[in-house]
Amino acid sequence: MHALEVLEGGSAGPPTAGFEVAYVAPDGSESRRLLADAWAVRFEHVAPVRTFTSYRGQRNLPGLWWSATAGGHIGYESWLERDHVMLLDFDPAVVGISSQPFWLFWSSAKGKPVSHAPDYFARRDDGSAVVIDCRPAERRRARDWVKFEAAKTACDQVGWEFRLLGAPDPVLVRNVRWLAGYRHPRHRVEPVASWLLETFVEPMPLMDGVLAVGEPVAVLPVLFHLLWSHELAADTPVPLHADSLVSLGAVR
Repeated sequence: MHALEVLEGGSAGPPTAGFEVAYVAPDGSESRRLLADAWAVRFEHVAPVRTFTSYRGQRNLPGLWWSATAGGHIGYESWLERDHVMLLDFDPAVVGISSQPFWLFWSSAKGKPVSHAPDYFARRDDGSAVVIDCRPAERRRARDWVKFEAAKTACDQVGWEFRLLGAPDPVLVRNVRWLAGYRHPRHRVEPVASWLLETFVEPMPLMDGVLAVGEPVAVLPVLFHLLWSHELAADTPVPLHADSLVSLGAVR
């Protein structure tokens, strides 16, 4: 856990009223301030306030996800978090992502200090923001709900969306996980990419379009990258296969 003790702009104790946030800037400097004074911070660029530790016998499986959106690694503490950061990375509206972006501090009704670090912060291309917590529905205990509800209240105060996410659709996850294997820009090979975009001007089955362009071993990786980047589109909530209808995507 990152040591956030007495920080610039705040104290080590609970706030006397409302919410405070503590975060680590990209340069490593630490700040703690009133949430109302921090709403404009670019939290999609901050460093995690907690470390992602591994140890023998650990039940959860932490790791690092290389994000095409962020151009670097983003930590996760479980496979559920990994799936959701992957889906954020796949979302064309998301332009920035950070994990464990800040500590949120407040006082309970009895005046006791409470803190919570949400799992993700994401920035959309319209400037709006979403704060995300990931927790399976069957593992949400009463004390967890208190923190999730406080996080939503804090987000409402500064105009951020709050999402509490459980297990995503398994077919969508499998499809996006496959496409994620081709998310790196090196898979956008020309002139194959341009040929594919020309071929799928009119929607057609996936493999028919691939064969119209060239050898599948050379064309399929480029096709999968274009589907990842939304330059081409397919129905990802159903299993992706050779007869999947592919068309031009929303990103052009």
